[in-house]
Amino acid sequence: MNESFVPDVTVVVGAYEAMPYLVRCLESVESQTLGADRIELVAVDDGSTDGTGEYLEEFAARSKVRTTVIRQANSGGPSGPRNLGLSLARGRYVFFLDADDFFGDEALERMVAMADRAGTDVVLGRMAGCGRGVPRSMFEKTLEHVDVPTSRVIYALSAQKLFRRELLGRLGLRFDESLLTGEDALFTMEAYLSGNGVSVVADYDCYYLVGREDGKHATRRGGYPPRFEALTALARLIARLEPPGRGRDLLMVRPFTVGLLQQFGPALLRAPESEQHDRLRLAAEMAGPYWTRGVARRIKVGERLVLECVARGRLDLLKDVLEFTAAGKAPEVVRRWSRIYLAYPHFGDRHSGLARSVYEVTVPDWSGSRRVLPPAVRSFPRRVLGRIRRSAVHARRAGILRRGKAKGET
Repeated sequence: MNESFVPDVTVVVGAYEAMPYLVRCLESVESQTLGADRIELVAVDDGSTDGTGEYLEEFAARSKVRTTVIRQANSGGPSGPRNLGLSLARGRYVFFLDADDFFGDEALERMVAMADRAGTDVVLGRMAGCGRGVPRSMFEKTLEHVDVPTSRVIYALSAQKLFRRELLGRLGLRFDESLLTGEDALFTMEAYLSGNGVSVVADYDCYYLVGREDGKHATRRGGYPPRFEALTALARLIARLEPPGRGRDLLMVRPFTVGLLQQFGPALLRAPESEQHDRLRLAAEMAGPYWTRGVARRIKVGERLVLECVARGRLDLLKDVLEFTAAGKAPEVVRRWSRIYLAYPHFGDRHSGLARSVYEVTVPDWSGSRRVLPPAVRSFPRRVLGRIRRSAVHARRAGILRRGKAKGET
């Protein structure tokens, strides 16, 4: 093999019990319009017993794509194989392809062209689902550069991206093998925040996520403690890389709403009381340092109230809120002076310790936010929603004017 060979892309495939999905996966690598001479494949068989390793070796022997196959004992997760593949990569870019999934034919050509043109270090290619859901909100428009804190790319933190290898080497970036889940979110978020920008290819289905009929998806591993560990690690990473302020607040919305909130849904009411208390204990490590007013005001009221109860360790209040939600009830809309509130449980209850501001409808971005009002309130007649919006905007303007006047008087 030519040691001076520098491919455009190293495709890293970690495979465990991947048959028969692996067949289509590797065919999609071969069919790339980028060309076999510009791609290398590094495949790691992670202790499979279903013929995965044998198929990889057969592929390597016949394919025009330069392929390296490593067979090892099972490591227990995707991080080890990905790290091993990354250590052997020689491409200008690296793409982590799951053995269950496959590329669109033009995927690598389009993503490499984008990265070369924009000079960015991470490229997201639009995803399509085969028997499973996929994230969509971040693929509304092709963009050479996105502003990470204000964009939807923070809701797509899986490893299936094109990464510039120079960035990964400079950061010494690897997947955390001590985590049972969430390791890809840490890896991707650090690349987002530490690199030379992020691009989005939204006009072509680059990556197909496949729902396995046998249900063997790594994301389903582990109970709730590993998930709290991963969420806390993500919040710490954001705090380390992003200074306090609006940007950090926007980034922190992600681990709180897509993560911590899911650990405190109505199903918690059916869990043993010991588990309910344990979840609150585990949440305290994350909520204590990172649940701030700036983060809270960027989350819709119903979710904010749940997270506020969690942050305070108030299981009694939390149960009342979850029971209200589970019953499908809609909160009353209350107007006090120029402010709008949603009267969820304990609104106006002085003994609860919950400030009225927890219930206030906030509008950091009415034009694009989908996280302000709950579904039951979003279904109100347009004239009612219009009044709520106008009242909230007027309240915000009045507050700005009051603060400006006060500042001028000092």
